[in-house]
Amino acid sequence: MHAELSTTYSDTRADALGWFLGLRPLHPLAVRTLDLGDAHLELRLLGASHQVLVRAPAGLCSETVACLGEARTPLPARAAQSVDGWDYEFTSLAEHLPRDRFSARVRELVAEVDAHPGGLIGAYPGFPDAVTAIVADRRDGVLRWSTWHTYPQEGRIVSTRSRAA
Repeated sequence: MHAELSTTYSDTRADALGWFLGLRPLHPLAVRTLDLGDAHLELRLLGASHQVLVRAPAGLCSETVACLGEARTPLPARAAQSVDGWDYEFTSLAEHLPRDRFSARVRELVAEVDAHPGGLIGAYPGFPDAVTAIVADRRDGVLRWSTWHTYPQEGRIVSTRSRAA
């Protein structure tokens, strides 16, 4: 699912992203709901980045990766913990790409996410290389989601991978 976000793109930086677990639902600019067995996922694009809400008999898991000011935990390269009945794992990676490769990689991401049955991608008007994207699925009882946050002014793409079982 492709969403044109009805907000202006702000010149944020990849280093301003924070990682939050257990945050209340924030106001989304776009939402995609997925029912994966007994799990209900809400993929939410925020003006500041993304939020994934997982509701299932095991409990609620809320992950937010966003630029929400100073009260944040910087993105960890890797984290694992128990969250309200879930075994949760998170990884992140920031890549810097040259300008020509950056635009090509963003186009590849857009095509991949648009083709994914559990994908949501948001683009900012007038900034084709500024996107936030999420794909989610369930394999062997494990919920998995991946995200990409692009920063054209820096030539950086921040990707995250999460799983909850």
